[in-house]
Amino acid sequence: MSSANPQDDHPLGMTVHSMPLADQGLTQAVVRTRMGRWKMMLVMLVCAAPVVASYFTYYVVRPEGRRNFGALIEPQRPLPDLVGTALDGKPVNLRDLKGQWLFISVAGAACDDACAQRLYLQRQLRETLGKEKDRVDWVWLVNDAAPVPEALRPALQGATVVRLPVDALAQWLPPQEGAQLQEHLYLVDPIGNLMMRFPPNLTPENAPQAKRDMDRLLRAAASWDKAGR
Repeated sequence: MSSANPQDDHPLGMTVHSMPLADQGLTQAVVRTRMGRWKMMLVMLVCAAPVVASYFTYYVVRPEGRRNFGALIEPQRPLPDLVGTALDGKPVNLRDLKGQWLFISVAGAACDDACAQRLYLQRQLRETLGKEKDRVDWVWLVNDAAPVPEALRPALQGATVVRLPVDALAQWLPPQEGAQLQEHLYLVDPIGNLMMRFPPNLTPENAPQAKRDMDRLLRAAASWDKAGR
């Protein structure tokens, strides 16, 4: 049996591997989170681009000399979270009407001659939009508790009629200075923003000017807004 040679002794070799730093994993997680957020923002921008472009075209890139007949509402006012009542007694939340252009009038249920004129012009203006009319709902907001006359109901076929508190409507719909809100017709875009108010007491003579505004808006939104909700 041979004895161990002391000269053959070598120091014990050890390889030390570096341990991951405590905050390295956290840093990588932060980077991944930021990348995810950027990707999400890019997707949202791509989806929103047609909407932004159409409104930029209408609000900013306007030919010289163009004048709107209706007044643009700035800042825009979103549909309020208001629950009203339809003619059949069912509850209706105004926000559920989003997804279509809303052509709105306001009046008491008795509907005097001025109210009847506005309802007539609403219906006729929508009809004159031709194939684009299916992108527009005409809406009558009743601002009192009186019953709607039976004689008026046939003329309301195709209309959306919702009864809402007068105070709530006054907070949402701004009238022209010196006028009452029920003297106007209003236009809400499919996103749910109140964006235009037509002059008080629209007549058959100046109604074509309101139609021109509506045509422009519908054309500007044609790339992303389609009929139906």
